[in-house]
Amino acid sequence: MNDGKQKLASPDGDLALVLVGGGARAAYQVGFLRAMVHKHPTLHFPIITGTSAGAINATYLASQVGPLTDAVEGLVQLWRAQRVDQVFRVDGVSLLRLVLHWGLRLVSGGSFLVPEVRGLLDTSPLRRFLEHTLEPTASGDFVGIARNIAARRLRALAITTSSYTTGQSVVWVQGADIENWERANRRSRKAAITIDHVMASAALPFFFPAIKLGDGWHGDGGIRMLAPCSPAIHLGARRIIAISNRCRTSESDADRPMIQHYPPPAQIAGQMIQSMFLDDLDRDAFNLQRVNGLLAALPVEQHQGLRPVELVVVRPSRDLGRLASEFEPQLPWLFRHLTRGLGSRDTTSPDLLSLLMFQEDYVERLLAIGAEDAETEGDRVAALLERRPV
Repeated sequence: MNDGKQKLASPDGDLALVLVGGGARAAYQVGFLRAMVHKHPTLHFPIITGTSAGAINATYLASQVGPLTDAVEGLVQLWRAQRVDQVFRVDGVSLLRLVLHWGLRLVSGGSFLVPEVRGLLDTSPLRRFLEHTLEPTASGDFVGIARNIAARRLRALAITTSSYTTGQSVVWVQGADIENWERANRRSRKAAITIDHVMASAALPFFFPAIKLGDGWHGDGGIRMLAPCSPAIHLGARRIIAISNRCRTSESDADRPMIQHYPPPAQIAGQMIQSMFLDDLDRDAFNLQRVNGLLAALPVEQHQGLRPVELVVVRPSRDLGRLASEFEPQLPWLFRHLTRGLGSRDTTSPDLLSLLMFQEDYVERLLAIGAEDAETEGDRVAALLERRPV
């Protein structure tokens, strides 16, 4: 994990921001960042990595040429303007057409006469929203990212996708003096990050259609991202702030049943989503802690190219999945009806629903929780920024 060997000239050049996936729950990241940059107005992140919905946040921050405080404020406004119908189509005709096409495909045995279906939802509104907000060039890339790299305000932006074609996890990197790396089932590729990379990274499996990148089809980067902090470490990070979207539960809460009967599809899918997007960061933090302990006990000449990496993982103080059930009645009626058919109301923590809850009131609550948690986590973050023991 700690095998990146690039060294940065800037004294703050080893600081990285890692933003994981989580659909609508990524609004929590923005609330936390907003409060954090208000406490540290001169803060900047030379290394930014993003996966899934975190890739949208990461790309926006990396493409802004002004101060980080302005970039985060713009990101707040982006999330406040977000609505369910700006992410995927929820009109009755579109949803019923998709349901009909999937039903025909299931009963047809894969006949070529049945129309091809890509994803359970039509995400063309998300592409239009991102094109309007991120303002890519005609070729789909972002001028601001290249400008920040040229001005040495940004060392690298890394976006992770999962290749359905090869089964690999692919990290797309735009940066200066970057060397490619390769590990088992994961590799990096130099690229000018485009709107397609962002759409691919955020393409929730089954729900959002895959995106063609290069020579294959790619989907959500969280599917095989076993080490979320690895891209930042490869890019030279020695200090990492990683923002999770999953709260740390107590032992009593962990043992509390979320369902009373046979698990509905929404419950099973929610646990799969949790394991894809959120559990890996916990494993990464545990492994980094063990490696740091081993390095501290060994002479430098025995480190074999490894280096200690300080990591602060920020977690919500509330269960964002459980919170989503409070706002479920405000969802568009047909979409709400279909999710209830999957059992979204049969569980006390509808994690799957929370990923698709692009509702104004839910987003506002997540922004507020993020800001509150920035106060609670302020000392740990400050210690990392000031190079003190966390």
